[in-house]
Amino acid sequence: QVNVVESGGGSVPAGGSLRLSCVANGYTYSSVHIGWFRQAPGKEREGVAFIYMADGSPYYAASVSGRFTISRAKNMVYLQMNNLKPDDTAMYYCAAGIVAGPITSASEYKSWGQGTQVTVTS
Repeated sequence: QVNVVESGGGSVPAGGSLRLSCVANGYTYSSVHIGWFRQAPGKEREGVAFIYMADGSPYYAASVSGRFTISRAKNMVYLQMNNLKPDDTAMYYCAAGIVAGPITSASEYKSWGQGTQVTVTS
């Protein structure tokens, strides 16, 4: 069972940057995907960035492409968020899974963290 814990949220003005961290423990297979999802009040959960731990291949949602960068180092996964916008305000969750279907599908991820709040002020 993979255990993931996020950290690094906070409040920043629009245009600012934050880096989220996720530590993933307990996985013995490199064929694990780590995904960052977010959910704002009253909105559906959205997958924003994903990484394949075996080779570091990233994938980004269109809403964050060019502004967010996902990376990994050993069992850590980072989400560097630049040029933040008020619409990026949400609870951000790190999730892990051995994905057989679409990597953007939350149902593919079996281990979830508690979330870290990101607030972007205008």
